[in-house]
Amino acid sequence: MELKTIIVKKEAGVAVLTLNRPDVLNAMNFQLVTELDAAVTDAEEDEDVRAVVLTGSGDRAFSAGGDIHEQRRDAEELSPEEDQRRRAVRSQYAWHLAACRKPTIGALNGLSYGGGSVLASSLDIRVGCGRSRFRFLAAAYGRLNCTWTLPQQVGWPVAKELLFTGRVVEADEAYRIGLLNHLVEPGRVMEKAMEIAATIAENHPDSVQGVKQLLVEDVGLPWQEMWEREIDYMNTRVSHVGVEDAFKEFISRRGR
Repeated sequence: MELKTIIVKKEAGVAVLTLNRPDVLNAMNFQLVTELDAAVTDAEEDEDVRAVVLTGSGDRAFSAGGDIHEQRRDAEELSPEEDQRRRAVRSQYAWHLAACRKPTIGALNGLSYGGGSVLASSLDIRVGCGRSRFRFLAAAYGRLNCTWTLPQQVGWPVAKELLFTGRVVEADEAYRIGLLNHLVEPGRVMEKAMEIAATIAENHPDSVQGVKQLLVEDVGLPWQEMWEREIDYMNTRVSHVGVEDAFKEFISRRGR
């Protein structure tokens, strides 16, 4: 697929996906959502890619959310069947991104509102700056989203408040409640995100991806069952790494 609204770069085991509609604050039209889903699929299938970084073009927004003007036109011009199909695609991509087997890191260079907050909360790790802020706006528009992602990031009580009110969450609060993993200077957002991605890329991919899969699939399971699944995954799904390879650096130093 030729990408027009997403810029993809790959370097040193990291795929960098940039939302590229800065003139509308990277609002997510149907084309962008479709292209983003395709780019995530490509990163998943590329064995050279071990981590994915998402960011937005410009310095104002990660994403202002869904493209309301397009959605309005769709409601007027598309058949009910096609309109429903597009709604389903817009919903499905967030799950695909959240469950992507490669770790995902957000370099949040600006605001994440509405659908942008859905996108941000679907990521594994988020790096932000003073310009980063969030609004979970579904309740204001008579919709529902983020009920399955946000509580995993900030806990139920805080998630309820943010989803019920739709208020702005500034960067300092986002960092305090765990919505941002790291809060850095504006010029260091991508640098920090790439630093984390590079560290992940150096680790054993079967182990990293196994950790993510278990974390996603085990939500809500009894604690002992989580332990049992971890042992089973380790024994059946992770390629065995011998001591010589696993502790090569340590052994090269003769334990000193």
